[in-house]
Amino acid sequence: MEEIIPLKRSVIPALDVKSLTDLNEIIEGTHDVEGIGGYKVGFSLGLKHGLDSTMSVIRKITDKPVIYDHQKAGTDIPDTGKVFMDVCSDVDIDAVILFPQSGPNTQTAWTEAAKERGLKVIIGGEMTHPGYLEGEDGYIRNEAPDKIYARAVDEGVTNFVVPGNRIPRMEHYRDLIKETGLENPTFFSPGLVAQGGVISEGAKAMGDLSWHAIVGRAITGAEDKHAAAEELTKNLEDS
Repeated sequence: MEEIIPLKRSVIPALDVKSLTDLNEIIEGTHDVEGIGGYKVGFSLGLKHGLDSTMSVIRKITDKPVIYDHQKAGTDIPDTGKVFMDVCSDVDIDAVILFPQSGPNTQTAWTEAAKERGLKVIIGGEMTHPGYLEGEDGYIRNEAPDKIYARAVDEGVTNFVVPGNRIPRMEHYRDLIKETGLENPTFFSPGLVAQGGVISEGAKAMGDLSWHAIVGRAITGAEDKHAAAEELTKNLEDS
């Protein structure tokens, strides 16, 4: 099992801010909260300041795991995965989130490129917003996420993104992945709080499995980020 977060349940702040000053404030305010398992860096910091400068700010304060979410990586041709993973490994990113919407060849190539460089892989298939899947007038075929997750298991991936504001879909993917025979998969869920998902409901849906709640604006937009993080982590247990 590719363990990324040493805790079975945690909150992962999504660092979707543009300022390194704001980044520093978030890390300073939350790193010592017991239920904070790591951090998710997005494209806003990566594109504006570069991952090197972003990671430098984080690593001056904490050594908790950092996940890079390019929003969405894994949508290019297979060959570019090596370049992408080189950049991430060069700055000591711990894991990457991939949504391989451009097909199985890209999914395989990017997954292999990550593993070759010591990066852990988290695979996502369904996003949190309406209008994504064909059944909601979206572009992605309804069965595509199932194929993405099943292929990920075949390729040794044990970490998965599932939509936290869609409990029936969380449960569907939970069962799909468990039915493959994979023991102890780990799930990560965005779509919480600001997007309508409830952390306690997500925790209940995941039962005894490892699950991490990805939370953005409820922490980054809070005046007291420490207090907000502490309050959110209280909801992690299946109740």
